[in-house]
Amino acid sequence: MSKTMKRPRLLAVEALDDYKLRLHFINGSIFTVSMADELEKTARLRLLKDPNQFKKASIIEGEGWTVEWQDLDIQFCADILWLDAQAQNTTDENTKIFVMWRARNGLSLTEAAKELGMTPRTMSAYGTGQRPVPRYIALACKGWEKENNAFM
Repeated sequence: MSKTMKRPRLLAVEALDDYKLRLHFINGSIFTVSMADELEKTARLRLLKDPNQFKKASIIEGEGWTVEWQDLDIQFCADILWLDAQAQNTTDENTKIFVMWRARNGLSLTEAAKELGMTPRTMSAYGTGQRPVPRYIALACKGWEKENNAFM
């Protein structure tokens, strides 16, 4: 039986070829996420381009809040990995826009709900794919970024 998650938490991580991680979340969800783009963006993360280093990805047993590479002192929080997993694994463009909007702007479900005039429960349903993201929500996310001069 799977657990529910108020916040994304990892049960296990597996480092795969081509800078991909297979993420096992405590709610039973399993996603494969490509880290290749992230490793190119930041000089510090380029250390993970060494396949021997990348394969050392781990979580702290019993915690699951981050994926880490202890030797390099590099961590990715489960929240961001969850959002990346949602964005990379959806085929719906509106969901991708919504999830990436939250990730780019560091918005919690509560903050996203407040900004869009909705409930956190609705935001959660959109973010997990339980409900499709309507086009007007995707457009509202784009408009919010333009109005707030965020990442444009």
